Amino acid sequence: MIFKKNIADLTVVRNTRFNNRYFMLDLQAEEPFSVILPGQFVQVLVAGSPSTFLRRPFSIHSVDFASRRLRLLIQIKGEGTRHLSLLTEGAKLNVIYPLGNSFSLPVTKKVLLVGGGCGVAPLLFLAQFLNQQHIQPVILIGFRTRSEMFEIEEYSKFGQLLITTDDGTAGEKGLVVDHSLFQKERLDFGKIYCCGPVPMMQSVARIAQWHKVDCEVSLENTMACGFGACLCCITPTDRGNERVCMEGPVFNTKRLKWL
Repeated sequence: MIFKKNIADLTVVRNTRFNNRYFMLDLQAEEPFSVILPGQFVQVLVAGSPSTFLRRPFSIHSVDFASRRLRLLIQIKGEGTRHLSLLTEGAKLNVIYPLGNSFSLPVTKKVLLVGGGCGVAPLLFLAQFLNQQHIQPVILIGFRTRSEMFEIEEYSKFGQLLITTDDGTAGEKGLVVDHSLFQKERLDFGKIYCCGPVPMMQSVARIAQWHKVDCEVSLENTMACGFGACLCCITPTDRGNERVCMEGPVFNTKRLKWL
């Protein structure tokens, strides 16, 4: 499916700082949104940051079509994201959206969402979307520690929430793949959606393959243009190297060669 791409100056209506690593931007559009689906992303111009020359890609965390609001969950990694973390109410942000493909709808109501770190970003929108299809997923999220947890109440609205922390300060101790859910003899899901660090996605994909469960992952490759021109985001697939910004960011794990 080809989506109409928009470029617009969105207004920051709220900047929520969760901790020293993560923050949320609530953005208001003047015009109604066209079709936006879970898994798609935006490219943001970081104006006012002299060392940030290229747009930055961010997964769409949630969309409120009625109020024309879009939310981005962002991890502070460098000068560009640090600059965005300082934006105040009323600031304008130039955004290109929606970009990339989307998660596919499951043919079953037994669905598992797995996220780690900022990889949880596209999963809230997906959980909301699944709820509209009368599906309540199981949502498994991994954090480093309790103090870095965020959006717990939001995720809990749309399904059964399970948590792991590296240090055991909340939920089960360990990585998401260490959760007791994955220790069962049979994984009782028809579909798994996953986003997070590559080693985590690789482990989840192998578990899904072992249990013969269909699995989709959202890749977070470095992107410069978002239109498939620069080729810096390619990933090896069963069809050769494909552009994550165009053929992705969502891929069925059966097609990825890096697994």
